[in-house]
Amino acid sequence: MEYNLYELKNGIRIVHKPISGKIAHCGFVINTGSRDEHVDENGIAHFIEHTIFKGTNKRKAHHILNRIDSVGGEINAYTTKEKTCVYASFVVDYFERAAELLSDILIHSTFPEKEIEKEKDVIIDEIHSYQDTPYEQIYDDFEELVFKNHPLGMNILGTEKSVKEIDRIKILDFINRNYATNEIVFSIIGNIEEKKILRIAQKYFEDFQTKQNHTNRILFNNYQPFQKYIEKDNLQSHTIIGNIAYGAKHPNKPGFILLNNILGGPAMNSRLNMSIREKYGYAYSIESSYSSYCDTGIFSIYLGTDERNSKKSIDLTLKELKRFRENKLTAIQLHRAKQQLLGQITLSEENNVNIMLGIGKSLINYGKVDSLVEVYKKVNKISAEELLQISNEVFDEKQLSILTFQAKN
Repeated sequence: MEYNLYELKNGIRIVHKPISGKIAHCGFVINTGSRDEHVDENGIAHFIEHTIFKGTNKRKAHHILNRIDSVGGEINAYTTKEKTCVYASFVVDYFERAAELLSDILIHSTFPEKEIEKEKDVIIDEIHSYQDTPYEQIYDDFEELVFKNHPLGMNILGTEKSVKEIDRIKILDFINRNYATNEIVFSIIGNIEEKKILRIAQKYFEDFQTKQNHTNRILFNNYQPFQKYIEKDNLQSHTIIGNIAYGAKHPNKPGFILLNNILGGPAMNSRLNMSIREKYGYAYSIESSYSSYCDTGIFSIYLGTDERNSKKSIDLTLKELKRFRENKLTAIQLHRAKQQLLGQITLSEENNVNIMLGIGKSLINYGKVDSLVEVYKKVNKISAEELLQISNEVFDEKQLSILTFQAKN
């Protein structure tokens, strides 16, 4: 068996991938993020991720940070639209130390008012730094326009105004609404015995009061394509072209992952990179991405170009998308694309932190974790006809949106 699965009496699930070696990783994956916020508490999921380290019933902030760092390990956290993750990396002998600390900050954080006020300034500075980085800001602005008037469109960091209005009462209310035990997974990768995992989990995690919650998210179904051009005081033009795409459980998701990889994935031989950067030299940076949520998804192509090449780059990008809509991949092209994606997936197995977090998220999203063999089977089943049909849905020019930050002349 590639993974071991357990469930505690209070509903917290545990997934463990045994590996050899002296380093281990573990963490909590919680099925809540910025899309679960009310408008007047925008940014609170991310704010909690910051302040969860600021003190518990038995530890001050410096005790929390020193607990793992003092033995050469690391502790970290991040927030997305739908997930909050708190995790640690350490020498395997310190597994119990890491598990106890993570449970303490998840279950017993006190969110001192003084620390809350200090952290507001930190996060407002983070918001300002994003606003000074067009490459990052344009993604947030694009999603805000795509998911207009919907929680998915709210910025994960929140706004300066919403962050200033966060207080301890709002924090505790958000946790009470969203941190349910059946929506929490503890994920582990490391050379740790099953008996030890169960003993430690029962010792530290069963303090978390049983709370069953069925995620009641507002579904998104109101996409309207747009074209928007904003003049910015930048040296470069930045553009995103995109559309809504498939949700996490949609049967077309594996096919679209493959299609996106061919179009503008991380490899230097992607269609967009070979055409717009290598052939014409129009764009220094070009890539496509796909994010799936529980009910929908978003596809985007990013272009960073000199202003004089902006329109030519957009036209060439639309031309590439048209090629996908009108031409089915040949058997050789499809085979090569599959081999490339499978190679990338296999290489990613070397990143144990990402594996640990990935299996936790998979258990939340799908109630299971696919083995590498099962992933291979899904990719190998994808047909050229399926990719052509997906292209005509997601790359439909009438459904594409464009956001450009135009450089001032």
